[in-house]
Amino acid sequence: MDIERTDLDIEKKVMEAGAPLLGDLGLELWDVHWGGGRLRLTVDCDGGVGSEALVLASRTISAELDAMDPIPGRYTLEVSSPGLERRLRRPEHFRKALGSDIAVKMTAGWDGDRRVRGCLAEAGETHLTLRMPDGERRDIPLTAVSTAKTVIDWDSNPLGLVKDEVRS
Repeated sequence: MDIERTDLDIEKKVMEAGAPLLGDLGLELWDVHWGGGRLRLTVDCDGGVGSEALVLASRTISAELDAMDPIPGRYTLEVSSPGLERRLRRPEHFRKALGSDIAVKMTAGWDGDRRVRGCLAEAGETHLTLRMPDGERRDIPLTAVSTAKTVIDWDSNPLGLVKDEVRS
């Protein structure tokens, strides 16, 4: 049995079952990741996800998973928000991040820089285009992407915090 294929099948089943359920709650199932005995669901919505929404999503998904039983044996369910620096795995993730700065790590064997960072200028079903800091445009096939995430320039103070602010 191909373990990677089985993992992808579980992720697909959970995504197909969970997306409409969470959609009815005004939430988006951003991502599903299965591995190491953990099923991680990432949930988002306009304006961000609060703790009450995460609790509701967790209870809703847990009940559905109990009914459909897509995973043999015991596992841990984790439900969280994607955060500010969010993982990009699917073409729709990249499309939603257009105009954002992203960091991309390429697969082994990629001919060129293994890690790149730039502004996501285009995102298609099979490729993405980054505008590099020097203005160069770099086309990257999605098959060459090992990992990618949005990145925040924390030096620009994106949250509007006062320097040396004390948080309690």
